[in-house]
Amino acid sequence: MGRRKGGTMIALVTGVVLMGASACGGGGSGKAGGDDAKASGKPGTSSSPSPTKPAGPPMLLETIMPQTGTTVGVAMPISVVFTDPVAQKARAAVEKHMKVSASQPVAGAWHWFGDKRADWRPKSYWPSGTTVKIDADMQGVGNGNGRFGVRTYTHTFKVGDDVRADVSVTGHTMKVTRNGATVRTLSINAGSAEYPTWNGTMAVIDKQEKVHMTSCSVGISCDKGSPNYYDLTLPWDVHLTQSGTYVHYSTGDPNPGSGSARGSHGCVHLSMSDAKWFYGQVKQGDPVTITGSPRAEAPADNGYAAFNLDWAQWLQGSASGEGTTAAL
Repeated sequence: MGRRKGGTMIALVTGVVLMGASACGGGGSGKAGGDDAKASGKPGTSSSPSPTKPAGPPMLLETIMPQTGTTVGVAMPISVVFTDPVAQKARAAVEKHMKVSASQPVAGAWHWFGDKRADWRPKSYWPSGTTVKIDADMQGVGNGNGRFGVRTYTHTFKVGDDVRADVSVTGHTMKVTRNGATVRTLSINAGSAEYPTWNGTMAVIDKQEKVHMTSCSVGISCDKGSPNYYDLTLPWDVHLTQSGTYVHYSTGDPNPGSGSARGSHGCVHLSMSDAKWFYGQVKQGDPVTITGSPRAEAPADNGYAAFNLDWAQWLQGSASGEGTTAAL
């Protein structure tokens, strides 16, 4: 079935969270590198730069997510982005200086995505109600490339209600639960055979009331006569991957479900009322798990999809291995 102009799902983010083009169902891995973390402001600090030694250019943290003072979902990792590459030989020392504390003990580990981004996730989801603190004491710590930390960064956040969404691509449904109880089951459409939706678990990156979506910005089509061309601003957008997967309303698919099954460019369509309702339910870090698509699972660094790696895979990217949070 051909897709109408309005039924498209690739987005150009115009807000402050992720800058640049992003693509629902786009072909790239969507590796976050520093871009994902850049989205939400500067890291908090607990001390002023005052190094006297070692001499050399500073090693700085570009961002830490979640932002301090926020309430997040149970699947949200701590994501630290450095301004300059950290050498393999320095990562164990760097990890040990990024102390994670929690109000109840949680097992977890760091994992490096490339040489600038390190995420800490619990072995299983965070317990709801946990208060978490990260103290990144980088003063005097080397990155293995001649740079040394000059400050300490501290972020404290809280894990809120356990809100989850389970999307069945073949069943055209999304089941939303809160603290283990089903709240609602919604009708959805997901990606088409040509542009399938990512499978796997993706923690919500952010949400925006409106997002400008255009096919030209992501290389699908700049031809206004093409059936795949679109240039739309659509409402109630919950952001799942840096490559541009959203849950939202589409004017080209106003009544999604098994009866219409139009197919998107990879996003998940809800009706207007359902999209507005879902937007009001979720927060950063809430897990959205998609099954039944012919596409692979989203890469773990395509946004905050950390739980698409099993625990053994996660530990392969850690320099210091599994640990338990300090008492808070």
